[in-house]
Amino acid sequence: MTEQIQVHHHTVMDDEARHVARVYAEALYKAAEAEGPSMVEEVLEELTTLVEDVFRRDPGAELFFASAAVGRDSKEAAFKHAFEGRASKVFLNFLSVLNHHDRLDMLRVIAGEYRAIHERRSRRVTVHVRSAVALTDSERSRLTEDVRQVARMEPILQETVDPEILGGMIVRVQDWVYDASVRTRLQTISNQLVERSSHGIQSGRDRFRTD
Repeated sequence: MTEQIQVHHHTVMDDEARHVARVYAEALYKAAEAEGPSMVEEVLEELTTLVEDVFRRDPGAELFFASAAVGRDSKEAAFKHAFEGRASKVFLNFLSVLNHHDRLDMLRVIAGEYRAIHERRSRRVTVHVRSAVALTDSERSRLTEDVRQVARMEPILQETVDPEILGGMIVRVQDWVYDASVRTRLQTISNQLVERSSHGIQSGRDRFRTD
């Protein structure tokens, strides 16, 4: 089996944005933690609902909060109308802080950093799995146990069925990616054949070359 390990290299801008997002996420986590363990979970759910449900259903809402052309007062009125009475005070206060510092455009990254902090504190890790067909219970159990032994953390599987990878699976744990998909193996074989062919042609040229 051919294994491909891919690592995404962040740009300086990526790193700076992630650092800022981590600072805000840690501040939010501490504020939630001060209210008790249940608040930590509640805020995580609120962040997840906002970026994965609300923004996904209505991309215009994310653009609205991220836009520099929209004033702070308009943004404040919008999220208070949407969340007041439905979300925790910790979450609403945090949105106000982000708005005051013109950082609402970072909500998605902050949500990811908050989740990462929570997973580290609770010794859990999200494992993203893409497979050509849905995993069987046996495959799911084996993958869970493998990650548990290697990472020494409790894995939380997030599964996606993607027929384009043809077969096998792609597993991502934080910045580490294990690609055992059929498409990748076929591409690797194709690349090797091209390299061998190029080498053979060059060897032939060298053989018939005269000085």
